[in-house]
Amino acid sequence: MTAPTAPVSAGRARRRNRAATVVPYDFRRPIQLSREHSRILQMGLDGFARQATTLFTSSLRKVCQVTLQGIDQHAYSEYVESLGATTYMTKFAADPIPGTGVIEFPVQAAMSCVDHMLGGPGGDEQPERPLTEIESGIINGLLERLLGELRYALAGIVALEPVVIGQEYSPQFAQIAAGSDVMVVATFTLTINDRPHRMTLCLPFGGMLPHLATAAAPTPVSERERAQRAQAAQLLRAQFDKVPLPVTVRLRTTTVDPAALSELRPGDVVRLSHPAAAPLDVSVADTVFAHATAGARGPRLAALIVATPEENA
Repeated sequence: MTAPTAPVSAGRARRRNRAATVVPYDFRRPIQLSREHSRILQMGLDGFARQATTLFTSSLRKVCQVTLQGIDQHAYSEYVESLGATTYMTKFAADPIPGTGVIEFPVQAAMSCVDHMLGGPGGDEQPERPLTEIESGIINGLLERLLGELRYALAGIVALEPVVIGQEYSPQFAQIAAGSDVMVVATFTLTINDRPHRMTLCLPFGGMLPHLATAAAPTPVSERERAQRAQAAQLLRAQFDKVPLPVTVRLRTTTVDPAALSELRPGDVVRLSHPAAAPLDVSVADTVFAHATAGARGPRLAALIVATPEENA
């Protein structure tokens, strides 16, 4: 007697249905966020989401929630196309990362925050218009504190010094990067009064990559390993001092046209551009690092290192 095979087939079908979604590979962007880099970023931005939750809740005096949904790599043009026609974008300088970063959420969410901070109910019906000067001053204070939480959350990756440099309502006019530039885009859900809003953080990928690589590098796990690495570095530096290099003592370069070179015969004299009173150049790999005068030491020629006229002056 054989056991029925239907449950096994059904289990295999369920496993096939749960297979991971196929993601297309973009050959225009061969450099991708590695799993280790994504993990490091996720740890930092999870902390940012927790701190932002506390900040929004205390500032609006309402229960708010900020949740990290995902971290992706997009071209800047793709990021702009994913936003609405009108939104509230805060541009900030992200020193020491070159370029400009963006924190973005809908205008309706910004209006709701201002309404709450002014003592209003913060209802669902909010005007879709640019903020006034007073409203901008109120929301900017919240955003500066939010950037402070971002600096604290990413301190383990890079010592950011974010500074707000402007706001924009139309994504098409917020040209913080070229359309083909690769950006790291983190997507959050900002919940205010049980109403979710999409919030995004956009940072230059090229500026983040060196800091992510440094953060992902393995560190010594013990004092003994640190001492061994320090000793190895010291030995390496000491060996570099003993590497032999070919040194050239030469006259200055003289320019001669090809016709004159082709007519040279034994006994001809070539006029050199090297002054008679000028010292010779001492160079390594075509880099002049000293000057010398010709001489002799025993049966061999020698070069006596001398100071240049500029050093004497």
